[in-house]
Formats: sequence, structure tokens, C-alpha cells
Amino acid sequence: MKKSIKLLIIGILGILLLFMVIEIASFYSASKTKNQMPIEMVAFNNLTDEESALIPVSPKDSTVKKVLVNDDIKASIDINYDKDQVYSVTFNNTKTDTNGNLVVFVDLNKKSSRKRVYQ
Repeated sequence: MKKSIKLLIIGILGILLLFMVIEIASFYSASKTKNQMPIEMVAFNNLTDEESALIPVSPKDSTVKKVLVNDDIKASIDINYDKDQVYSVTFNNTKTDTNGNLVVFVDLNKKSSRKRVYQ
């Protein structure tokens, strides 16, 4: 009787350990996939519906540059941003009668985008 209880406990612990390993692997895979997302897609995913409607073809029709944070950019992004560079994603063919092309600044870690501006 005691032996079967020990086997049952070991079996339950083994199953729990297996689920924990699967969960950790899933979490790692999901975070790695997010970091591998193209920068223009990170920027696009943070646009409003109105802003994304300005893009006539595809988010891939954009120009991505790593730029130094100057005073103009600093005024457009989070004041607490502490790095000296950002990705600048310019969505081509988004000019309107009143605004230039839509530009989104994305953190170097590709996790979040900053305020959108028109240039």
C-alpha cells in the first residue's frame, strides 16, 4: 500500500514537472518570436485604425533606420527613454494634404513604439 502511494506521488510530481518544462519552453519560444518580429511590424501593430488605413499597400513598404535621438525626436518620444538611438520607421506613401509620411519610433529592444509623427 505504501509503495503504491509513493509511486502515485512520484507520478504526479513527474507530470507536474513535465507541465512546468512545457510552460517554460512555450514562454521562451513566444518571447523569442516577439523579438524576431520585423521592426516595421512592431511599429504597424501599434498604429491606430485611422493611421493604419493610411498605408496603401503593406507595412513592408517602409523605410527602417537606426537614428540618434536628437531634440526633435526627444520631444516626440517618452521623456524617460534613456538610450541614444531608436529605430525610425517611415511608412511610404502615407502623405496627406496636411501631413507628411507617417513616422513611428521603436525602442531598440523592439518591444514598444513611441509617439507617431508626420515628416
